Amino acid sequence: MLNYTTYILSPDAEWVTFVHGAGGSSSIWYKQIRAFKEKFNVLLIDLRGHGKSKSNVYEKAKKYTFKVISDDVVHVLDFLKIKSTHFVGISLGTIIIREIAERFPTRARSMVLGGAVMKLNLRGQILMRLGAFFKSVIPYLVLYRLFAFVIMPKKAHRASRNLFINEAKKLYQKEFKRWFSLISQVNPILSFFRIKDSGIRTLYIMGEEDHMFLPSITKLVNNHSSSKLVVIPNCGHVVNVDQPAIFNRIVIDFFSQKAST
Repeated sequence: MLNYTTYILSPDAEWVTFVHGAGGSSSIWYKQIRAFKEKFNVLLIDLRGHGKSKSNVYEKAKKYTFKVISDDVVHVLDFLKIKSTHFVGISLGTIIIREIAERFPTRARSMVLGGAVMKLNLRGQILMRLGAFFKSVIPYLVLYRLFAFVIMPKKAHRASRNLFINEAKKLYQKEFKRWFSLISQVNPILSFFRIKDSGIRTLYIMGEEDHMFLPSITKLVNNHSSSKLVVIPNCGHVVNVDQPAIFNRIVIDFFSQKAST
């Protein structure tokens, strides 16, 4: 089972489950824990191959799918007897949450998708093709640094960029290839998610400077009645790190409104 950490406020409190992106770990939520554990039960999860989720079971896996990865998360919920939870995700973690909501809609009370990935633009497509071509000959960390600089290019994004690069150092080449293969095959599932409204109350929270993903989310929200978009100024892709105080306030307010309706 995946490694996880919980902070229990009370048996009656609502749960908030945090899902990180590729190359990260649950440690990327360090600026959220204090604010959220004062109002909710909190669950932090390390996805397979990341953080402390590095068991021999994952070592033997040859190929990852979003179904398999999302089942890992649901297994933790089942183990902890969490029938439903609010979800907060960042980057690739938003796809995993959306997959869970599609297959297990009763498990998701609401969703906050930060730095959401719902379409790869031309630059993203080129980046994936280059990565697929060079992944067997270039050390994975070189590729990951390139991706980080393309997605988070500005000086103001340095903290987020360095955090994800430092977390990625804890992976290894074989694990990187598994996750990269997963990402490079993402287009069909993203196309489906852009068309189909989940029907679950969803907040997309994006950085004003998230040039690669913000345009597609703006278009998506216009077509999904259950979704709304908040754009944070002076902020890049990793919104929870670039502007944590604003992020925390907006997300907690969103969950609290849900609880009162």
